[in-house]
Formats: sequence, structure tokens, C-alpha cells
Amino acid sequence: MDKFLIEGGHRLEGTLRISGAKNAALPAMAAALLTPETVRLKNIPRVRDIVTMTQLLAHMDVRVEAPEVPPTDLIIEGRKVSGAEAPYELVRTMRASILTLGPLVGRLGYARVSLPGGCAIGARPIDLHLKALEQMGAHITTEHGYVEARVAGKGRLRGGHIVFEKITVTGTENVLMAAALAEGETWIENAAREPEVTDLAELLIQMGAKIEGVGTATLRVHGVSALHGTTHTIIPDRIEAGTFLVAGAITGGELVLDGCAPQHLSAVLAKLAETGVEIHEEAPDRLRVRGARKLVAADVTTEEYPGFATDMQAQYMAVATQADGASVITETIFENRFMHASEMARMGANISIEGRQAVVRGPAPLTGTSVIASDLRASASLVLAGLVARGETLVDRVYHIDRGYARIEEKLSSVGARIRRVR
Repeated sequence: MDKFLIEGGHRLEGTLRISGAKNAALPAMAAALLTPETVRLKNIPRVRDIVTMTQLLAHMDVRVEAPEVPPTDLIIEGRKVSGAEAPYELVRTMRASILTLGPLVGRLGYARVSLPGGCAIGARPIDLHLKALEQMGAHITTEHGYVEARVAGKGRLRGGHIVFEKITVTGTENVLMAAALAEGETWIENAAREPEVTDLAELLIQMGAKIEGVGTATLRVHGVSALHGTTHTIIPDRIEAGTFLVAGAITGGELVLDGCAPQHLSAVLAKLAETGVEIHEEAPDRLRVRGARKLVAADVTTEEYPGFATDMQAQYMAVATQADGASVITETIFENRFMHASEMARMGANISIEGRQAVVRGPAPLTGTSVIASDLRASASLVLAGLVARGETLVDRVYHIDRGYARIEEKLSSVGARIRRVR
């Protein structure tokens, strides 16, 4: 099992290119199931979840090709989807597999999808997805670890009025895809507004879908009888960009991030500025970050977009360990997302947890040791802590980080980090 060996204490300096967003690429790949024509996706990140989704589509006899190696583009053609099933053995490591449910039911009138796996960060139930699809005419059964959805009659969903009890990104995406081919009109209220949802909506519109209210909490979808192929460029990964902003900040370095989307990072930029980090927008797709001489504590609460992303909470905790004073971090999205705190504490961090709040007192002189990653973003936070720790840090279970970060050790090495992959 791969690990990262990190020698801390080195200032990062240079330019990094931000990859395409995994959380936008995965629903875009699922959306290709909605048409028999060719969908070409550009700016695809080289991460493990993309490989898993590619294998899943291939299992359904969907053609997936990469014109070059390593792939940055994918050509997907679902002319004949012969198996509307997402088996457990393929999707057990990836929650995004549930995103095939909406397009399969929308186009074929039937789907059988394994209940998803993924990171152990708390309950992320899909009941909101299923309730919405039932409102649209699907008959849903759940047994033996699988969700089975079937539409009676002609096999076409009908429009409905969907009001989500709580904001759900994948739920919004699933219903949006299903509604694109449904008969009649679908209203989606309390919809997620994340950039990845907007990116999916824009892809669907390019494919011929009729969607109003893109980027707002209320989406109106006029179902069409068929969608066509298109070419679409995936948005930059705002979480990768935020992670590298933190890397530059806590090492006292100076990094330029190319190919990012500053407009998607407003909450992160504001919070880092509050701690004393210097960040400048040099172009519409370029940011420069300079580490502060002295970081100061600042509280943060995770929220749905446009608030501070839960996927940046663990990385912010690494900043808080180096900031002067007490930072209170409140996690409102997931109930079990502080598992990285105990590993940071082993490195010397002063962190106390009570319920959904973590109090981090700093600055703490971190020292290298062996730590274990529990999930995707926790693994990133431990890498960040290792960059400033004295001595060597060994991060185990980095398969988590490979799910969502494209060659992170190579990127960090290119700007001065001492990090390498070992077995």
C-alpha cells in the first residue's frame, strides 16, 4: 500500500497548474448516459475516481476513449447502453456512482445501482434522491445493497415539484439529469448552488436540455424527448486550488496557481486573508499566494456554497495549527469529519473536539511521525501538516488522496516540497 514520505520545513515557491474538478467531471461523465451521441469532455483530472467511473461506464457497454495518454480528454458514446447496473465491486470506493441512477432511469426507464461507498466521514443518505425520483414516477426498491428504480408504461419519467428538505449536491445533480428527459416540467427547490452543479447544468443545456435558474436555488427544467452530443470543458478544481493556497501559506512560500477559478473560492480566500495570508488575483484564472510572517487565529463554519466548503475544513485545520491564538472550527455538513484531528494531535497539534466543534490552539511546533489518512480531504490535511513539521512524516493510506488529487506529490515536488511516494 502506497505512502507519502515528507521531509518538512521547506518553503514552497513556483507555479502550479490546477486540474479539472473531479466533482464536476464525474456527473458530466454520468450525463453522457443521457444520449446515444458522442460527448467529449475536456480538462479531465487524472484521479482514481475517474478511472472507476470509466470502468463503470464500460461495464454498461458505453464506449469511453482517451485520445492521448495521460488522458486530459474523454470521448464517451452510449449508443447502446446494454447493462443499466452499477455493481458493488466497481463502485464500492466511490460515492459518485449513485449519479448514474438519474440518467439511466431518465433514458432507459430502469436502473440498478449499488448503494455507494466512499469516504468514512459520516452518513450521506440518498433518501432525498429516491424520494424525488418516486415523485417523478419511478418505482423504487432497496434490497441486498442495491437500489432498483423502474418506470412503468413507456418508461419515461414525468415532471414534478421537488422540494429538497436539505441541500444535497448529488441529489440535485441526479434529479437534474433525470428531469432533462422527463415528460413535462420539473421544479427543483432548495437546489444546491455549487459550481459543479452549475457546470453540469451548462453541459446539459449544451446537449439540448431546457433549464432555467442555473446558479440559483430554484431550477426549472422543461423535459425534452432526446439530447444530443457536445463538447464541454470541465471547470477547475476549487478544492485542489484551495489546498495549494494553504500549502503556500503555511510554508511561508509564494505560489502562483494557474488555470483556477477565483470566483469559486470567495469564502476560502476571505478566510485565509483573515488569518493574514496575502493572496492576489493576477488574472481571471490566476492567483498568487504569499505566506504571512505571522498567521493569526480565525474561526470558521462550514456551509453549503457559497459558504466555506466542508471539503476545505481539514486543510484549514492545518492552517489553524500554525496560527497564533484559538481557532474554532464548526462542521455543519457532516457529523464525522474530524478524524484527521487525532492524527494531527500525534504530530503535536493542540486540538480539542466537542461534538461538531474543534478548537485549535496555536502556533504548535509539529514534528514528523507516522499518520493514517481516513478520507480524501483528511489525507490532504496530513500532507499539509507534514510540509511544516520538523523531521519526516509518513502518511499511510494515500489511496484516499489519489481519488481526488492529480499527482499531488509530483506537483508539490515541482515547487520545492520534499515528498515522495513509497511502499
